[in-house]
Amino acid sequence: MRSRYSAFAVGDAAYLLRTWHPRTRPPELRLDVELDWLSLRIVDATGDEVEFIARYQGPAGRGFLRERSRFVTHGGRWFYRDGTES
Repeated sequence: MRSRYSAFAVGDAAYLLRTWHPRTRPPELRLDVELDWLSLRIVDATGDEVEFIARYQGPAGRGFLRERSRFVTHGGRWFYRDGTES
């Protein structure tokens, strides 16, 4: 989870796609270059789910994304499967 947040923060779409499960991965990913990611707080982590709050600064001011993400392991590596905003 933290590595994916870092990838969003530095704009590394290739890493995000590599760590996305092939069954749910989009064909391409365009990141919003106007967002500056400020912080990540893990709210809860159980089994294959992580709930987090990521704060950002954008043209309209500060905001946050709260999501419960689901991950799956394959070949000893974790992959992002999907998430629901809360």
